[in-house]
Amino acid sequence: MRTTKQLSITLPTGMAEALKERVASGAYASESEVVRDGLRALFAREEAVETWLRTEVITSYDELRADPSRAISSADMRAHLAELHAQRLAEQGGS
Repeated sequence: MRTTKQLSITLPTGMAEALKERVASGAYASESEVVRDGLRALFAREEAVETWLRTEVITSYDELRADPSRAISSADMRAHLAELHAQRLAEQGGS
């Protein structure tokens, strides 16, 4: 029984060129290898997000539901983010 399946895909020109460049550089033996590696990276990232959601986000949500006094207002959050943004701009020389 065959363990692979041939597919035909359509990519934007820039992606197709990047794929071919990776093969031409010798980083990959074939275009299929590039796609497989990209899919493995996507699956790993999705799994990492799922793990983060299960282990950290749900825990934080449950803690907040148990003690709503720990919450901050949306206005306070916006102010905090604006402050962080201003600090980042200052670190980058105002650009």
